[in-house]
Amino acid sequence: MCPRRISLACALLAAAASGAAFAQASAAFSCKIVKFVVPYPPGGSSDLLARMLVPGMNKLLDTTVVVENKAGAVGNIGTAQVSAAESDGCTWLLGNSSNIVVSRNLYKLTHDPVEYLKPVAEAAAVPMVLYVNANLPVKTFDEFIALLRKNPGKYSYASPGSGSTHQLLTEMMKIEFGLQAEHIPYKGSGPAIQDVIAGHVAFAFEGTSAIAPHVAGGKVKALATTGAARSNVLSTVPTMKELGHPKFVATNWYGVFVPAKTPDALVARLNAGLRQVVKSPEIVESLRKLDSRASDLDAAGFARFVQEEIPFWKSLADQTGVKVD
Repeated sequence: MCPRRISLACALLAAAASGAAFAQASAAFSCKIVKFVVPYPPGGSSDLLARMLVPGMNKLLDTTVVVENKAGAVGNIGTAQVSAAESDGCTWLLGNSSNIVVSRNLYKLTHDPVEYLKPVAEAAAVPMVLYVNANLPVKTFDEFIALLRKNPGKYSYASPGSGSTHQLLTEMMKIEFGLQAEHIPYKGSGPAIQDVIAGHVAFAFEGTSAIAPHVAGGKVKALATTGAARSNVLSTVPTMKELGHPKFVATNWYGVFVPAKTPDALVARLNAGLRQVVKSPEIVESLRKLDSRASDLDAAGFARFVQEEIPFWKSLADQTGVKVD
């Protein structure tokens, strides 16, 4: 199993090539308007990331990049729209681990994202955190496991939707530690978090940056994170790997994708531009607050990473037997 990285994409090419690549990225772009599809409602992590990239790409490409929220079917509708678009570089997708490599194992899709989309650049990768209601009588991960084992079926868990990475990780944890807990799916992370805070459900997995403010406010307790290293925003919380459970090294990652037949030269140009944009101090700081940092992936490197993710999430879907509602 390949470790999931905590990273933010789009870093520098080798020094000898970077100058030429960035100069090319700055040249006039053939698309007067670029449709940047976010397959989720406004206000979520994907929407935020896309809108962070837009101003810099507008300037660099001398064009107009417009974010279009095409929500529905846990991201599958917007993903299918880009999969079927023209391969001219004028339609982009802000994809993530769920709608690129997870959904294909759970839904009958008209367009397999792995086949019909081409990776351009990673945009973010945020570790997950196991968090519990503040009144749950546990302080550590081991105490949490012991409590659930002593009370099979008493406690339920939340997720932002059936078939999400959150549900798959929790179901794997149930198998690994012999736990029984009912799954309560919600329509998004916001409602799921609120019901854990209220005590309607006992625990959940969520991105570290989304939970950190609630931990600081004493509304929930964080027990373990899933990054390869400790979280920037929850630095006192141990990783699952530290606790002796390396299977649980995983992130929710995000990236820019285009239709599969988009020419490689155009993909390389977009990759170089995105790498340059995320070097700006403002975006570096914004991404740090999201608990992510820059990586050194070009388009080919990001494509390899996506391919490495495919068997990991397929294995989880097969092992857990997760079905969509």
